[in-house]
Amino acid sequence: MTDITADAQTPAGGAAERNPAAPGGARTVASAVTPAVVARLARGVTATSDAEPAHTVAPLTGERLATLPQSGPEDVELAFRLARRAQTAWAALPVRRRAAVLLRFHDLMLRRQDEVLDLIQAETGKARLHAFEEVMAVAMAARHYGVKGASYLRDRRRGGALPVLTSTVEARRPKGVIGQISPWNYPFELSVGDALPAFLAGNAVVNKPDTQTALTALWARELLVEAGLPADLWQIVLGDGPVVGPAVVDRADYVAFTGSTRTGREVAQRAAARLVGASLELGGKNAMLVLADADLDRAAEGAVRACFSSAGQLCISIERLFVHRSVADEFLARFAARTGALRLGGGLAYGADMGSLVSERQLETVTRHVEEAVKAGATVVTGGRARPDLGPLFYEPTVLDGVTPEMAVCAEETFGPVVSVYRFDTEDEAVAAANSTPYGLNSSVWTKDLRRGRAVAARLHTGTVNVNEAYAAAYGSVSSPMGGMGDSGLGRRHGAEGILRYTEAQTIATQRLLPIGPSLGMDDERFAAVFTAGLKAMRAFRLK
Repeated sequence: MTDITADAQTPAGGAAERNPAAPGGARTVASAVTPAVVARLARGVTATSDAEPAHTVAPLTGERLATLPQSGPEDVELAFRLARRAQTAWAALPVRRRAAVLLRFHDLMLRRQDEVLDLIQAETGKARLHAFEEVMAVAMAARHYGVKGASYLRDRRRGGALPVLTSTVEARRPKGVIGQISPWNYPFELSVGDALPAFLAGNAVVNKPDTQTALTALWARELLVEAGLPADLWQIVLGDGPVVGPAVVDRADYVAFTGSTRTGREVAQRAAARLVGASLELGGKNAMLVLADADLDRAAEGAVRACFSSAGQLCISIERLFVHRSVADEFLARFAARTGALRLGGGLAYGADMGSLVSERQLETVTRHVEEAVKAGATVVTGGRARPDLGPLFYEPTVLDGVTPEMAVCAEETFGPVVSVYRFDTEDEAVAAANSTPYGLNSSVWTKDLRRGRAVAARLHTGTVNVNEAYAAAYGSVSSPMGGMGDSGLGRRHGAEGILRYTEAQTIATQRLLPIGPSLGMDDERFAAVFTAGLKAMRAFRLK
């Protein structure tokens, strides 16, 4: 494991030399996230209560990062009141005016991306390249909805009850105020990325980001306001999840939640009690299938991206690797070599292949899963230990072999840089094993035969499947829906579904000349006979 931030001893099997390209004068967390930056961004929090402020910690160093105000239930009430007032005027604007804000935001963000890359790294500990994935994802969503959004929202003519006599239009109206609860692992993409289509559809948003990564969301809000979004339209509240989260759900006209399956069930129940809709992207135990004819070098490189991006703290990352027995040893050797050579580091610059975990809780889960598996008979192929010499929350990218069903790492979501390898003999066996979990978020298939790959993909019970890619191909296809099956959630982001979820469908039907009822002197029986004849004629002429 190459260390680009310290001269500590590297484990056996990993590259031993220090990275010569490590930037000597790179910005530090303290120099990038100054008290002045924190104070400026904190002004975007709706918080007037006397609640004790919360302190966040930089995962890369363990030092205090920010002190942020906390919102109480009265602040959530205020946030919704301000948002509703702003939403009425916003929804009255032409869609093209709203779209122009998204496109200006797109351009501003790309010009000033270093600011948000620093914040993402400082708050999550991830490598800069993985922070840039969030910038890419938000840029693609902003551009897509800024350009395509109006066509999703336009009125559509539908077939009327009676040809010629009935004219019917399907219209889309904004829900009102969206309650959004976003997690810590992708704080830019899962806050503003989900909010952009809601804004374009004419809604306001009250967002509760995780306090640990609130600065990133607050920066996104600041930039979107600079791009022309009314300041009151996006409210951000902070506080303990069990206190502030329910207050957001209880006032929202629609709920967008990303987080754990356990909490997602509670959000869904709470929203359902009010007959309010919700979209939920939840957990996963994602699988990658390496078929016998796969290009093993490409598959090994893809597996590294699939398993260790953002230190595995990615809902759509791979935690289970199923490899055809005929190529398993050869694939595992190539994959382990690439994994062992990954460069761990925590500088605010490009160069590291993987950063740290975000919290002690994540580190504890990763450590427990690996230690319990090894104690029960699994083998560590590479990695398998924490690296406090690099920072308080670093853990080596880890590959396990010999994992069995009773081990927690086999079925529970680890959400860290740990992957288990399993061998299979037939595609039916591999598909059944991949589908054996209650989750169904993402999966990956590797083969030289693309038709075969698509056929296998169609049998996998996941909302997205990538053929010869890890996760970015499906997630980056922003005109197509992305979401989970089973315990991985409800609803979709991206594409038409990603914006229409924030709208209500309204049918407007205009009747001409004759009513749909007895007229022109007909009695009820005569009307029924005439209408029956008309229904038969429409069937004969295949009228919809």
